[in-house]
Amino acid sequence: MSIDLEIFSPVQQIHDKLFDEQDLKVFIKRDDLIHPLLSGNKWRKLKYPLKQAMAENKAHLVTFGGAYSNHLLATAAAASRFGFRSTGFVRGEEVNNDTLFLCRLHGMQLIFTNRESYRDKPALFEKHFGNDANAYFIDEGGASALGAKGVSELLSELNESYDHIFCACGTGTTAAGIINGINFQKLKTRFHGVPVLKNGEFLRTDINHLLEEPVEYDLHTDYHFGGYAKTTGDLIRFIKRFVSSTGILIDPVYTGKMLFAVYDLAAKGHFPKGSRILAVHTGGIWGLLGMKEKFGE
Repeated sequence: MSIDLEIFSPVQQIHDKLFDEQDLKVFIKRDDLIHPLLSGNKWRKLKYPLKQAMAENKAHLVTFGGAYSNHLLATAAAASRFGFRSTGFVRGEEVNNDTLFLCRLHGMQLIFTNRESYRDKPALFEKHFGNDANAYFIDEGGASALGAKGVSELLSELNESYDHIFCACGTGTTAAGIINGINFQKLKTRFHGVPVLKNGEFLRTDINHLLEEPVEYDLHTDYHFGGYAKTTGDLIRFIKRFVSSTGILIDPVYTGKMLFAVYDLAAKGHFPKGSRILAVHTGGIWGLLGMKEKFGE
């Protein structure tokens, strides 16, 4: 079986009075529409690891994530779609939730792991599957050079030019892939990353490690809202307004924070008038399942 998935990811303009006042054209790349579970950067980051696993005759995908990990769910869905077994190491105590239900439904075996052991993922892999010649290691979030390669292909799908491209940053792999794609396509586009973790400047090292050549770019580190998977009333209210006014579903962990940054920077006059801005929707909307109670506040 070949590792192919049809890409349906249109670019859609976001209309807002704020953008009209600032003379900005803002668009969103709808990677969330690629697949219900294998959406956004999850599919792009898994594409080449899956191809390599198949080329090496591996039959068992082993990966890592938290209890609400979109990456775990995407890997489970990919494994069932392309004929692999799958195992996910889950950080923390054993729990049951909607995300893990969907992982199990797609055949993924779950191994709950204490946080100290979880820090050394290669050691966990070796302990449980070191003697399994069929097992293939995929790092948390799909972080890898192969993952960045898959993301870089996003730029070849664009039919228009943009002055700025934004995406949320978790591991830095998606950011590096987009930057590499900008360079490969020889585009005069400035990249902006929005770390979703507290003190996210450290991601610059991880991004630079995956870049094919040194490039200047921006990291906007003030939009983490308390840290990874943390949120505030301001962010929740923004997401509610955005979804109700655009019909585009976004999550509080990644894309919600990135779009909040775009709106906030626009309001502060950060962009020259006439700028064309592209925000990349990296999928992950299942992250909403872990925060349903926040939207009732």
